Amino acid sequence: MTTYAVDAWAALADPTRREIFSRLAVRARSVTELASELPVSRPAVSQHLRVLKDADLVRVRPEGTRRIYAADPDGLRAMRAELETFWSAALTTFKMLAEAEPQESE
Repeated sequence: MTTYAVDAWAALADPTRREIFSRLAVRARSVTELASELPVSRPAVSQHLRVLKDADLVRVRPEGTRRIYAADPDGLRAMRAELETFWSAALTTFKMLAEAEPQESE
């Protein structure tokens, strides 16, 4: 089976995955617990978690016979760094445009 890299932004584009991720950001949960809180089946939750895991947004750890999922701080850091790059570029452009505008006389 071939594994493809999943973009974190694309993974969070799906509303159900965003909801799952937001719940995992609060505290770790099992697939069964997530499925009981959401209007989707356990298999669907598992598929969404696989996408989030492939995008490095969640971590999984075994606990007895269950697998417990939690938000991955490293994946969040990577997204934040990318967002900071966009924000810095936008601010730099805004500053450049603001400084280039002709000043009105009083």
